[in-house]
Amino acid sequence: MLIGVPKEIKAQEHRVGLVPASVREFVAHGHDVVVETNCGVGINFTDADYELAGAKILKTAKEIFDTADMIIKVKEPQKVECEMLREDQILFTYLHLAADIDQTNGLVDSKCIAIAYETVTGPNGKGLPLLAPMSEIAGRLSIQVGGAHLQKHLGGIGRLIGGSPGVEPAKVVVIGGGVSGFHAAKMAVGMEADVTILEKGHEQIRVLDDYFGTRARVVQSSQDSVERYVTDADLVIGAVLIPGASAPKLVTKEMIKNMRPGSVVVDIAIDQGGCFETSKATTHNDPVYNVDDIIHYCVANMPGAVPLTSAQALNNAVLPYALQLADKGWKRALLENPALKEGLNVCKGQITHKGVAESLKMDFVPEPEALAA
Repeated sequence: MLIGVPKEIKAQEHRVGLVPASVREFVAHGHDVVVETNCGVGINFTDADYELAGAKILKTAKEIFDTADMIIKVKEPQKVECEMLREDQILFTYLHLAADIDQTNGLVDSKCIAIAYETVTGPNGKGLPLLAPMSEIAGRLSIQVGGAHLQKHLGGIGRLIGGSPGVEPAKVVVIGGGVSGFHAAKMAVGMEADVTILEKGHEQIRVLDDYFGTRARVVQSSQDSVERYVTDADLVIGAVLIPGASAPKLVTKEMIKNMRPGSVVVDIAIDQGGCFETSKATTHNDPVYNVDDIIHYCVANMPGAVPLTSAQALNNAVLPYALQLADKGWKRALLENPALKEGLNVCKGQITHKGVAESLKMDFVPEPEALAA
């Protein structure tokens, strides 16, 4: 199979679909790889590094899309990239379609095979192994950027995350105790903040309570508890995820209005529409905005801020699945691996993920029916 790796064109996105080490693995499996020139320059990989790994360098993204059987990316295809996709071409990347009708229509119109990292499941349908490494990084980053924006010269309230001897630390509230929420809480605890985790699942509450003990309070998430803890927080991390579907709006405009001026909210769930009513996607070029004197950080590709770390972590997770698609062809790979099959979002002009279809109020064709067709 011919694998294509275009340069990412989303604002301030320096990650790359395949690092040279991953290219070597595809070549060792008998596949050819074409890479757009300078695609890895943002993380210090040169064209020479890719050529040494066995890739052929092409000058434009159009050449990549025109020739490759499978496109491997990091972020969702932008409009110009959707227009270059071909019928029956495999696209393997993050999609986050539930909050993006335009991209969804573009993929449907292209009649490509679009497989989303974020809905591929783990063994027995548990976990999201291709989303997990980026969720871990986003969770850790959320405390780093949130703490920075609490600084007065950046518009914040002027409170240090860990406080000082004799002075109370910042109150950090993490909504959602999954992968990103856990790592956000872990970082906040490590910085000696006053940490509260709001979680809905009873089993996960037990897991979090066993891990954190007295270092963080773990509270059953409800409208009442969200309102109580959010309005008293210095920093709120939104880390709620429903795989493939839009994130629920758990923090209302009224709650935001009742927070202390200069407090900060970081919405990790913005890729799926965000879990604050006041959220709107931002970029690393212009990451924050204010609503009622509350700083909102809603960057849609947070791990892009640390592209060397995140590209390597993502490649480690994606490579085994990508090799299955290349070695077996997309249809056989999906039929033989139910976890990978969960990643199929759009197939030859039809939406095949129920959560995406319901979020966008579009027609849905079950995966078995799409594969049989």
